[in-house]
Amino acid sequence: MTLTKSGRTGRRRPGPEGEAMPVGITQSRRSRILVLIGLVLFALYSVAPVWWLIVSATKDQQGLLYSNGLWFEDFHFFDNVQTVIEYNDGIFLRWTFNSVLYAGAGAFLCTLVSVAAGYALSRYSFPGRNLGLGVVIGSFLLPQALLTMPLYLLFSKIGLTDTAWGVLIPFVINPFMVYLAKVYADGAIPAELLEAARMDGASEIRIFFQVVLRLMTTGSATIFLLSFVGNWNNFFLPLTMLRGEDKWPLSIGLYFWNAQRTDSEIDLTTLVLTGALLSVIPLALIMLAMQRYWKSGVTLGSLK
Repeated sequence: MTLTKSGRTGRRRPGPEGEAMPVGITQSRRSRILVLIGLVLFALYSVAPVWWLIVSATKDQQGLLYSNGLWFEDFHFFDNVQTVIEYNDGIFLRWTFNSVLYAGAGAFLCTLVSVAAGYALSRYSFPGRNLGLGVVIGSFLLPQALLTMPLYLLFSKIGLTDTAWGVLIPFVINPFMVYLAKVYADGAIPAELLEAARMDGASEIRIFFQVVLRLMTTGSATIFLLSFVGNWNNFFLPLTMLRGEDKWPLSIGLYFWNAQRTDSEIDLTTLVLTGALLSVIPLALIMLAMQRYWKSGVTLGSLK
């Protein structure tokens, strides 16, 4: 038993050199070890599917069936990539272009519309502003898949199904991104700076493009990144809207290959796995390129 500074007594355990060690320190070390073990297990659980995909993309059909699924066999990765690119007259490259178009253009337009709408909700006073904000919040609580069939019926009336516009237009409007831009604008745009710009004779359009967009660079990058990833992985909307094979994105094309792998003259399993690995590379590159914007953009609202 030892007497602490506060006058309380507490047990001490002998340290590594015979010195007494408080019980609380030992428990704290055990807790850190348990937390570390848990984080390692979660990391392995997260990385295991990616590792399996990388290993599987380097094998041929026989290797996929008869070798260890988590380790390499004969290296056929470059042969698999060549087969993916050349199969069906290079349709994989067309799907890649479509995915870049839908995700990139949709994310860019979504960012511009969301930042403008969020800035208006944050810094303008007009009748129905609170009602509009409530509608925005209520809108992103609805699952997007729930709106797919109404959108299909609407676009079929105006002849936009089986076109790129049938996929791009829904990608442009995202209520959650509007709300995210509004929250970011609340903390990033000083009202005094806007008043000073108006006193200098700047128009509202000039203020938005030369002042607001520069102040919201981090928030805009965050919205673009989230929109790009969401559009790239979108499945149900393109599946419903598009009929022509040449208009499909990668998600639909790989799904079609996977569904037809047993009916084809050649086994498409290797093509599906290799194509899935190749489809991840653009997402990984854009995530790494914009990681610093994403981190600061997500945490800014909580810090404010």
